[in-house]
Amino acid sequence: MTKTYYLTTPIYYVNGKPHIGHAYTSILCDTFARFHRMLGENVFYITGTDEHGIKVQKAALEQGKEPKAFVDAIVPEFKELWRVLGIQYDYFIRTTDDDHKTVVRKVLSELEKKGDIYKASYKGWYCTPCESFWTALQLKDGKCPDCNRGVDQIEEENYFFKMSAYQPWLIDYIQKHPDFIQPEYRKNEVLGFLKEPLEDLCITRPKTRLTWGIEYPGSKDHVVYVWFDALLNYLSGAGYLLDDKKFKSLWPADLHLMAKDILRQHTIFWPIMLKAMGVEMPKLVFAHGWWRIGGAKMSKSVGNVVDPIATVQKYGSDVLRYFLLNEVTLGLDGTYSEELLVERYSSDLANGLGNLWHRTASMIEKYFEGKIPQGKSGSRFYMPLKLWEDVSKAVFAYAPREALGGMWAVITRANQFVEETKPWALAKDPSKKEELADVLFNLADSVAHVAILLQAFMPETAKKILERLKITAPEKISTDSEFSKPLIAAGTTIEKGEPLFPRLDEKTS
Repeated sequence: MTKTYYLTTPIYYVNGKPHIGHAYTSILCDTFARFHRMLGENVFYITGTDEHGIKVQKAALEQGKEPKAFVDAIVPEFKELWRVLGIQYDYFIRTTDDDHKTVVRKVLSELEKKGDIYKASYKGWYCTPCESFWTALQLKDGKCPDCNRGVDQIEEENYFFKMSAYQPWLIDYIQKHPDFIQPEYRKNEVLGFLKEPLEDLCITRPKTRLTWGIEYPGSKDHVVYVWFDALLNYLSGAGYLLDDKKFKSLWPADLHLMAKDILRQHTIFWPIMLKAMGVEMPKLVFAHGWWRIGGAKMSKSVGNVVDPIATVQKYGSDVLRYFLLNEVTLGLDGTYSEELLVERYSSDLANGLGNLWHRTASMIEKYFEGKIPQGKSGSRFYMPLKLWEDVSKAVFAYAPREALGGMWAVITRANQFVEETKPWALAKDPSKKEELADVLFNLADSVAHVAILLQAFMPETAKKILERLKITAPEKISTDSEFSKPLIAAGTTIEKGEPLFPRLDEKTS
């Protein structure tokens, strides 16, 4: 059975509307998914919504709604954002789905039978926003170590998962699999955390405090802790305990991608849960950084979030995709500002790619009646022979900024080539007709090659270019030799079309 490339976003918490942070993770995964599809691979890209827990219950009550009605109203907003951004996911999972709830209950029953779950009375400090218990030693200045907000002392009877029993195994596993957690500094962060003894994980909440959750099997008085429920989506969405054939074709996951603030849950809770269940580890957990505005982390609680739909309506989905993918090295924090986005729009997109397409198409239109001339590939224009190798290597290393950098090096070089060869001067000399044909053929072919690669990063722009060049994208490109051959055909009538990236004063007027 052929292994499918399986990648996941975290499932997004639905106590508020989606924002740029959600868009970033999904765009990254969409880019990787599209590239692997271009390689001819089977891909399974899962995203979805995390719908249980105290914060959802609280948000629903504030709006005078039942929790299920509340989440049913929010979920379409996420799906609409993915549509607007061109996110091609393969499966959208909700933790309120019956299949998911069935898997959660089965897993809990099996772990309890195995002796990895026990019931006990517990007294500790509880952070409602994070939905997490802490010991007095873990608190920072009497506050939650994660969000720095106040905590309440709670004593109650709950079910606990024997996480502490697996701590030595987890440390050993991470050390023996150095690529399991990336970037490397996040791996070191996790190992640093694991130097302190792990507490067993409280995996239920009493219904006296929380009613909105999956009922714990065997107890009508408890619901499942939202994180234990949510992490299992990566298995339930892949068919675990539901469709054995599907699950074997997907698992282990190739990539779990999420923001750094939920790294601990994905690199401590999740591997230990899987180990206890006897399920193979995912191949890679990758934590990206936060987007900041004015030095502050963008978050719903702070109230400084950016509406991605409004940004797309103003500038276009590919502009936002390009900015988020190119502005920061994956893993690091990024600074978001509309001024910076406008600057990149003008310099990289309008004056870079947009200008290259416009001048190439205009000259073919002017000097060859809009038909691609007969030229010799590579006769004058140097397009890096390693373009495919460089871009694919960057994608495999989860470095989209470097991949785009490789493409923009070609765009910059092609624009320089126009200035060097001066096609307008060649056109005045009949003896230079063949040289002019070579120049324009190679320029058009370079744009076509960039467009093929851009399909994963800026799908709308890539589609426009390929359609205007009358090119049907190959169903599969997986080698440099397949990629490097000429993509355009002499004699083809092209369409210049409207500017790919109009001047902003024209676009917004």
